[in-house]
Amino acid sequence: MTTTASHLRSGLRWLTAGAGLVAAVYVTWVGTAWFRYGRVPRPAGTEADALLDPFMPEYEIVERHQVRIAAPTAVTFAAARELDLLQGRVVRVIFKSREWILGATPDEHVRPRGLLALMQSLGWGVLAALPGRAVVMGAVTKPWEPNPTFRGLPADAFAAFAEPGYVKIAWTLRADPDGPSASIFRTETRAVATDPAARARFRLYWSCLSPGIILIRRLMLGPLKAEAERRATSTGSGLTP
Repeated sequence: MTTTASHLRSGLRWLTAGAGLVAAVYVTWVGTAWFRYGRVPRPAGTEADALLDPFMPEYEIVERHQVRIAAPTAVTFAAARELDLLQGRVVRVIFKSREWILGATPDEHVRPRGLLALMQSLGWGVLAALPGRAVVMGAVTKPWEPNPTFRGLPADAFAAFAEPGYVKIAWTLRADPDGPSASIFRTETRAVATDPAARARFRLYWSCLSPGIILIRRLMLGPLKAEAERRATSTGSGLTP
């Protein structure tokens, strides 16, 4: 009995210490994200995106992620468009956590599973595209709302949009060739608020919830690479990395 009680006390101490460490890391992240808001790194070398730049040349937050894939650009891009973002358990938990934190109403609509079709069903619009290579998506929204509405706009209207109280968000799916049968997949997300009040609200939102947002983008890279390389292998068009 004494040994069991000792083990329980030891486990509780470790659990408390672990929770404290997680809390400390999270608080540090929030503070760092708050401080870095508006201090965005400019694209380096091949990160530059001429298709995206006209729609948002200046921005207040940016996330860039990439992975090399042993598949041609067309195969990689098709796999990215059709990626089932919600197949991963961690991604589903992140979305459910946001619902709980903000008090959102669960989305009861039947949505398409492919990434591009899913986002379009939520209101995102296509701003520009290179067939088989890249697409730029955009919307204006109030992301701090429990159930935000994403409003897609025509390309020229998106670039000029300045209605107060909103955040403009643009993101990309892009596959660049890396030899005859390989490619570099890139995704970039940019956002800018339209006025100081919206900026203050979005800065707080981004500082607190960006860990999950960024993790989703990172988690998509592994399944995408596996699916694109599977498709390339099945058609005989891939190379060994």
